[in-house]
Amino acid sequence: MSIKNDIIKIISNRKIHFSLIDPDKQSPKVAGSLAKISEDSGSTAIMIGGSTIISQKQVDETIKSIKYNCNLPTILFPSGAKYLSNYADAVFFMSLLNSRNLNYVIREHVKGASFIKKTNIEPISMGYVIVEPGMTAGRIGEVDLIKRNDIETAIGYALSAQYLGMDFFYLEAGSGAEKPVSDKMIREVKKNIDIPLIVGGGIRDLYTAKKKALAGADIIVTGTTLEEDINLKKTLTDIVKALEI
Repeated sequence: MSIKNDIIKIISNRKIHFSLIDPDKQSPKVAGSLAKISEDSGSTAIMIGGSTIISQKQVDETIKSIKYNCNLPTILFPSGAKYLSNYADAVFFMSLLNSRNLNYVIREHVKGASFIKKTNIEPISMGYVIVEPGMTAGRIGEVDLIKRNDIETAIGYALSAQYLGMDFFYLEAGSGAEKPVSDKMIREVKKNIDIPLIVGGGIRDLYTAKKKALAGADIIVTGTTLEEDINLKKTLTDIVKALEI
């Protein structure tokens, strides 16, 4: 069974957590340790990516360290085709739908498609939009940010992703965001789509994670917490348990 199908099967029964590890934020060795903590805490998968990566080698070395230290699926969350890695299990073949730059909408996908075909990395299609405040991802991605209260635009993007045949839809407030995507936006988007909903950005504790899951998020992503929380094992364990709703 594919990683995509495994994920869809799991979320038919419960909410799940993904850890996002940015190769630019720590050494591969530390990334491996973070992945191990994530696995021990109950995360379902490790996403690997970031907006400011400058070294493809570091992506490779980070993934190798993660796979050495834990058994969770590794899913690339790439900012461009040059940061793809044949060491990963899968890749979110994601279109940044509200970017003004066509490279992030489709052109980088064209550049990377043959590599994915040749290496047999599993592509998992995803519609990806960035909501205020957007943070570095919004700036680097040249995004027309969705306003926090603009529910109709968010629904429009979500339905467009579904109608284009994408497997997942991701609402992102930006790594390190002071405020995550609102419960109302999550709730209304989830009401209108039939594909799984991923939510990330600004989710640092069990209370926020639970609220987002109750609002309708199928998958909660945390990234900055992995980089900054000195009590990471407890925090991640609490977040995962909070999703048992």
